[in-house]
Amino acid sequence: MSKALTGVRILDMTHVQSGPTCTQILAWFGADVIKIERPGAGDATRGQLRDIPDVDSLYFTMLNANKRSVTLNPKTEAGNRIFAKLIEVCDVMVENFAPGAIDRMGFPWEKIQEINPRMIYASVKGFGAGPFQDCKVYENVAQCTGGSASTTGEVDGFPMVTGAQIGDSGTGIHLVAGILAALLHRERTGKGQRVECAMQDAVLNLCRVKLRDQQRLAHGPLTEYPQYPNGKFGDAVPRAGNASGGGHPGWIVRCKGWENDPDAYIYVITQTQAFPQLAKAIGHDDWLEDPEWSTPEARLPKLDRVFAEIEKWTMTKDKMEVMDILNPLNVPCGPILSMKELAAEPSLRETGTIVEVEHPERGKYLTVGNPIKLSDSPADVERSPLLGEHTEEVLRSVVGLDEKEIAAAREQGAI
Repeated sequence: MSKALTGVRILDMTHVQSGPTCTQILAWFGADVIKIERPGAGDATRGQLRDIPDVDSLYFTMLNANKRSVTLNPKTEAGNRIFAKLIEVCDVMVENFAPGAIDRMGFPWEKIQEINPRMIYASVKGFGAGPFQDCKVYENVAQCTGGSASTTGEVDGFPMVTGAQIGDSGTGIHLVAGILAALLHRERTGKGQRVECAMQDAVLNLCRVKLRDQQRLAHGPLTEYPQYPNGKFGDAVPRAGNASGGGHPGWIVRCKGWENDPDAYIYVITQTQAFPQLAKAIGHDDWLEDPEWSTPEARLPKLDRVFAEIEKWTMTKDKMEVMDILNPLNVPCGPILSMKELAAEPSLRETGTIVEVEHPERGKYLTVGNPIKLSDSPADVERSPLLGEHTEEVLRSVVGLDEKEIAAAREQGAI
């Protein structure tokens, strides 16, 4: 089977996480991703959080699968010429440098358009146009400025960031969508365009239900939040612990073994349609005939008591037993799965969501596979490249240099 993006060439000027997330997905779809790295140094994450001395870190390997690595310094004369040629022969350039970095290399958008009018130039930025557009942004900064942290945490606690990388990886995935749209647009028009995703914007997009709730708050208390009916609401959406973000109340409850297992918990949603089955399962048939409990409106003011009773039942069973009982009853629920459990889950291996990869220096390691599945274009996960592993190969086959020109570029420190 052919890959969906076979024939598309990506000039990858990204580093750390947000940009590499984007280009890795494009590589999984079959694009030829040429990752440009600093000679002698490479992507900073090659050396960050190492678990094995002098070997590319898992931080790097898990973000740079299926790519070719080329070392290049565009600030040298030879490097500048090579970079211009790569712009000419590539379809998409992706970068997540600080604002203006590519311009300072001598390649503003106007020049890129002159070299290759079909080029799609995609960028990750921290903020969009405005007072903060030149500020540096990292994962937790994006979560804080995009609305996630202010709406995450215990009811009376301080703001919390989530373990999910919604700022970095979340923005990278948004950028993939923009690039694919721009490629389709180019098929119709023949012209490239700029694609930009700001990390603040991407986090806010992922927090849209909280923006929904901000507007609902103007018309009265948010009845599905734990502050209702006895707590106080201010003028902004509050933190809500583990409350469900939807119209059906949900909470995390303890399961058997919770005293020794920090992940012996399960999330249960008291969906209206399935509440009778849930009530019967936990031994509360009486709720179904009692007007104090039988309707969602009656239960809403005492959800703490509802979940306390559910928890009495779940604490007699392990989390997978609870899952096995409630799922056939159509009660939405999900166990808290640790990274250890996810790494060992056979079904995730079978679907390619978790993949074991062989690396020439570090041996075998686990990485995530493509989360986006295409029926006719399966994604094969290949190891990340060693620093500069494909430099000469790309210079010969893509840029068109001969051995003498490659040697001259090396003497200049361009590669």
